[in-house]
Amino acid sequence: MGKKEKEKSKANGSTGANGKAAGKVALENGKGLTNGTGRANGKEQAFKPAHPGEIPTMRIGKDCDYEKELRRLQIELVKLQEWIKHEHLKVVVLFEGRDAAGKGGAIKRITESLNPRICKVVALGTPTEREKTQWYFQRYVPHLPGAGEMVLFDRSWYNRAGVERVMSFCTDAQYQEFLLTCPEYERMLVRSGIVLIKYWFSVSDAEQERRFQDRMNRPTKRWKISPMDLESRKHWADYSRAKDEMFNHTDHKQAPWFVVNAEDKKAARLNVIRHLLSKIPYKDLTPEPLELPPIVKAEYVRPPYQEQHFIPVVYR
Repeated sequence: MGKKEKEKSKANGSTGANGKAAGKVALENGKGLTNGTGRANGKEQAFKPAHPGEIPTMRIGKDCDYEKELRRLQIELVKLQEWIKHEHLKVVVLFEGRDAAGKGGAIKRITESLNPRICKVVALGTPTEREKTQWYFQRYVPHLPGAGEMVLFDRSWYNRAGVERVMSFCTDAQYQEFLLTCPEYERMLVRSGIVLIKYWFSVSDAEQERRFQDRMNRPTKRWKISPMDLESRKHWADYSRAKDEMFNHTDHKQAPWFVVNAEDKKAARLNVIRHLLSKIPYKDLTPEPLELPPIVKAEYVRPPYQEQHFIPVVYR
């Protein structure tokens, strides 16, 4: 690898536990980071950061099939999971954004093929009366990852800069303290070896309205609408101003915000997965195919069926 390629690989790397993920070389003895297919023109390729101008845009349904591309990226997520486990990395990914912006759908597609013991989802409810008296970040600390784990926060400590600010659930003093403390708190996490990635899902008011209407009309989605969601419809501009102020104070180089264009749910899911893969250099540690040994059939007499409780066979 030439000098320029090494510098580029180092610049694109992310810091992991004890610095293990920092500056990983994309190509090493012919084996390196993969890009889904694993090869391009016969050479192993690394994921590149998803910046306009560097990566050609693919149109879903024309240049690529959504389900096939999702499956390809999910295979890469499994490889990333194995790398996180192998290297004892600690990864935190925050998902923030407008109501109905598609955060939950993206999280579901990320996690559905992963080991829940390695990749965990945290979605905390309203703070208890006791939690309200604690240091604001305290209730999030127990959910931070240990070595070899990745935690996805479906909303996070940024509630204070969003809903709590807009709906007056915190005082001005508490809000100002959060803006002052949050960057330092996140720098502490990064210095401790945590890879911290923050996503903001952006959606227009027209598209949000369409999704709200869809939820209202579908019983399987109606549970997603809370009284707070309905109240927030009166405060679209307030939430926009709160988001801008939040970015002004918490978009720092140790943990920058990455904005996801979520107007198209399917495109947003693919884009955020691809970007997540690009932020943590990894190698393919997929185990070699195993050969199943034959079952050893020892003498065994099964208990009578009538002594067991079977569920009714309604569907055949």
